[in-house]
Amino acid sequence: MNANITSIIQTFSAKNISAERKKVLAGLIIYIQDKKSKDETIRLNFICTHNSRRSHLSQIWAQTMAFHFSVKNVFCYSGGTEATAMFPKVAETLALQGFDILKLSDTTNPVYAVKYMPNEQPIICFSKEYYHTFNPSGNYGAVVTCNSADEACPIVIGAEARIPIKYDDPKAFDHTDIMDAKYAERSLQIAEEMWFVFGQINNL
Repeated sequence: MNANITSIIQTFSAKNISAERKKVLAGLIIYIQDKKSKDETIRLNFICTHNSRRSHLSQIWAQTMAFHFSVKNVFCYSGGTEATAMFPKVAETLALQGFDILKLSDTTNPVYAVKYMPNEQPIICFSKEYYHTFNPSGNYGAVVTCNSADEACPIVIGAEARIPIKYDDPKAFDHTDIMDAKYAERSLQIAEEMWFVFGQINNL
């Protein structure tokens, strides 16, 4: 694991997560544990409206925590109810927190390769609809990360489970003096909650 990411993980504690949030996270824990107990592939598709901020942060941190806790056969994806672009501040925030970021294309919807460990496969990130062919078409858990996507997707096509885990949008602080701090704060909240989720999975 990249050194900065390891340092961040060492600051996490279950005490930092409220009882209310732990109840919210319980559905994801149960879904992952059930798939693991059946020795089935665990596919998680993190969904937000524009697939630009929270869904990418969730995808990346979930994949990282699956590796950290040696939960095997976990594949994390992200998508939106519409496609836009991964917001550049997301890549900048993750780079400052220890991820190696490589921008693979410089288009209106750029593709990024994100690495948490030098010898592991990169996480490929770009904005797409949740049902895009890059994502699984079935047998996956849909983790809905924002209110508008939750309302727009009462049924997620192909999902065998629908798990709402909503996060406040750091976009609310774009072009303000506290923008950097708020993006870092949201990323770390997601990281700590994904750390908690995967830390509950029985690896025996």
